[in-house]
Amino acid sequence: MEILVTVIVLLAAIALGVLVIHLLNAQHDERIAAFRYGHPGSAVPGPGSPAPRKARGRDGASGIGTSGNR
Repeated sequence: MEILVTVIVLLAAIALGVLVIHLLNAQHDERIAAFRYGHPGSAVPGPGSPAPRKARGRDGASGIGTSGNR
């Protein structure tokens, strides 16, 4: 009889853990969906980058087209 109670308690604890994890994942998904990543013009809070970023353009930083890939 004690073994049956122990098994029931363990299964209940596992079920409760699964429920808590599921609720936390749903809450996290809602927070991510509400935050608009990459919205132009919005500053990201926090300290600035210590080093300047490289230009991402196809033709380089100057925009003149000196890469020779055309």
